[in-house]
Amino acid sequence: MARRTVDFEGILPAMVTPFLEGEGTVDEPALARLTDRLIKAGSGGLIPCGSTGEFPALSLAERRRVTEVVVEAAAGRVPVAPHTGTLSTRDTIELSQHAEAAGSSGVMIIPPFYEPLPWPVVVKYYETIASSIGIPIIVYNLPGATGMRPTGEQIAELAAIEGVDWIKDSSADAVSLTELIQRYGDRIGVMNGWDTLTLYGLLAGTRASVWGAANFIPELCVELFDAAARRRDLDAACEVWTRIWPICNFLETSGSYVAAVKAGCELIGEPAGPPRAPILPLDKATRARLGQLLEVSRRVPVNR
Repeated sequence: MARRTVDFEGILPAMVTPFLEGEGTVDEPALARLTDRLIKAGSGGLIPCGSTGEFPALSLAERRRVTEVVVEAAAGRVPVAPHTGTLSTRDTIELSQHAEAAGSSGVMIIPPFYEPLPWPVVVKYYETIASSIGIPIIVYNLPGATGMRPTGEQIAELAAIEGVDWIKDSSADAVSLTELIQRYGDRIGVMNGWDTLTLYGLLAGTRASVWGAANFIPELCVELFDAAARRRDLDAACEVWTRIWPICNFLETSGSYVAAVKAGCELIGEPAGPPRAPILPLDKATRARLGQLLEVSRRVPVNR
């Protein structure tokens, strides 16, 4: 099988999945508009159907359709790598093969997470999926959901699988992230996936950041990447980060990351509908705090 490689770089928004008010179905026009807006803001790629995209609440058919809408709206301008991980090898292969056929540049895959698997089984899982597609895999390392904290040596074992080219590290562990970059960065591309470590990750050498906040502050996120990773202008990067960090901290401590990101979209005038039940929207007081943080970061009023 011919194997593609993709040089992911920059800010890769972990996209929300817009839902229609009342109906709860995917709002495809809003999803297409979001795709276009994020690309025009300078995003380096797009990650639909991830945790921020509420993938556990989406059916397989909905995940396929979200991928199709994003790929079509992106129109080849940036790489699209939907999350295709599920609890079964069969369903993950089905979603991954569909993503490739739809025109995706890669796929992001979390290990099965309901019951943590022995490490050799995890390796076999990625080997099986990699052999079924010709686009690269981004390993989604999210210990908070999977219960697994793979070592650097174990990540290197996954990197030895043909087609496993990247890792999104959402461990929230700066030491672990540094080890990946320093010891294994020549074998696997490293993306940061923990909001409050974004500046550190960029300065430490990550080539991309998968970031939920980029749904509603994409320009600031891109500005940070440009200052920290491209120009290596520490003063400029720290100035932007001073405006962004309170928002990232809010998202991680608000009680519901997804609800907070969707509230952010509504506050800037780009609503993405409510989160899907059982997740509830932010209460008024919490939403108001986010609005205040946004006004400070963007230096313009937001829609209350």
